[in-house]
Amino acid sequence: MSLIKRALISVSNKEGLLDFAKGLAELGVEIVSTGGTAKALQEAAVPVTYISEVTGFPEILDGRVKTLHPKVHGGILAMRTEEHLAQLEELDITPIDLVVVNLYPFRETVAKAGVTLEEAIENIDIGGPAMVRAAAKNHKNVLIVVNPSRYDDVLSAVRNKQVSEQLRLELAREAFSHTAAYDSAISAYLNGITGEVMPAELCVSAQLVQRLRYGENPHQKAAFYRDTTVKNACIGNAQQLHGKELSYNNILDANAALELVREFEEPTVVIIKHNNPCGCASHEQLSVAYDKAYEADKVSAFGGIVACNRPVDGATAAKMNEIFLEAVIAPDFTAEALEILTQKPNLRLLKTGDLTKQTNDLMEIRTVNGGFLLQQCDRELLDPEAMKVVTEKQPDQQQLDEMIFAMKIVKHVKSNAIVVTKDRQLIGVGAGQMNRVGSANIAYSQAGEKAKGAVMASDAFFPFRDTVDAAAKAGIAAIIQPGGSVRDEESITACNEHGIAMVFTGMRHFKH
Repeated sequence: MSLIKRALISVSNKEGLLDFAKGLAELGVEIVSTGGTAKALQEAAVPVTYISEVTGFPEILDGRVKTLHPKVHGGILAMRTEEHLAQLEELDITPIDLVVVNLYPFRETVAKAGVTLEEAIENIDIGGPAMVRAAAKNHKNVLIVVNPSRYDDVLSAVRNKQVSEQLRLELAREAFSHTAAYDSAISAYLNGITGEVMPAELCVSAQLVQRLRYGENPHQKAAFYRDTTVKNACIGNAQQLHGKELSYNNILDANAALELVREFEEPTVVIIKHNNPCGCASHEQLSVAYDKAYEADKVSAFGGIVACNRPVDGATAAKMNEIFLEAVIAPDFTAEALEILTQKPNLRLLKTGDLTKQTNDLMEIRTVNGGFLLQQCDRELLDPEAMKVVTEKQPDQQQLDEMIFAMKIVKHVKSNAIVVTKDRQLIGVGAGQMNRVGSANIAYSQAGEKAKGAVMASDAFFPFRDTVDAAAKAGIAAIIQPGGSVRDEESITACNEHGIAMVFTGMRHFKH
């Protein structure tokens, strides 16, 4: 006879259920079950006792109450002491040694289009979490299983009468994580319904995608988790079609590339290196856009991450295949493109699906030592109507369009950020410098002779006129920046002196 004599099984996810239950039954374990689980076991000829036979009370309120009963929770929570066992015997309660429960599919329900609040509420499990938490609390005496992937391990341990303390503790940890994630999903949904974006208590839940080889550096452990509440195309929902496992840095860079490329409506290619764009270009032909993005900085493009906002075709793939790239992320890949790109066994190919719909997450979280910073995602788009020309020199329509292109890019460059663009091509980037003119000089130097007649964009205002003076020396024809400095007039005067057109947007885009 097994050390496990009675098991209570009530699962929403019935994956692997029948084989597991048959294995327990073969070991002489009495199985108690509820509703749909009991019916599935009965149809599979697995001996099962209905929960109402144990409680002596029918399921009531459309199944809302069936396991919330002393004969269930007494059997789960009782320690195996003489005192507790005597109380069970006096009250005719049989101990429960194994609880197998996973919860109503709340996440799946609220992910459906058009789901109502009433439907969501009805899929909040009450009895399930109560049983899981009770069994996990009493894990020294009760095995708790919430994950079907654990069935084989548990069945083997029960069969061999080797249910270790370590296994019990691991299963209890998984159980509490399961209920915590469940409650977090409910909290997130109700926050969304009520419009609460900064609740008094922040609950975060994520699902492990993969354990990574290491983090930013080899001595750092790392893993990648998916936020299961986020819908539409994003790095968390992307499907890897080919290549070796993504690294921590690959994921960061792929996310940066994807967030930038989705800013554009026209066919666009972005190349990211160390979380900053080193190439970006738009053109009606994707292969031409790739050429222009690559030409922006051929040195930095080597080993970069490429993102496209259109499916990768054969012509573009052939060009990509000419250099070493870490990854390519795009809505899709044609069969010809896949045939070309999969020739490189390590090249990671990520398919996102349609990029025209933004994700539903409104807030972003960053960690600091001992806490979290929560802020609204910076998804504001430049309103052309809000652009204000502040100089004597008036930009023409082509320059205005180029300014919008440049501002979309600088928004995704680490601050202090300066970019120089020309003909829908990024030609110079200055990122992450401690002063703005330092970033500007790097961007002008990279652009070289191409800077003549180009547009420059800044993520924040100019504290001094030195950035404008440097722009004039490089040959910049037009500048777009947020404005808002107490010395704006100095920059405007400098532009007027140099014959440069300048536009204020009124919107800053720091990216630290």
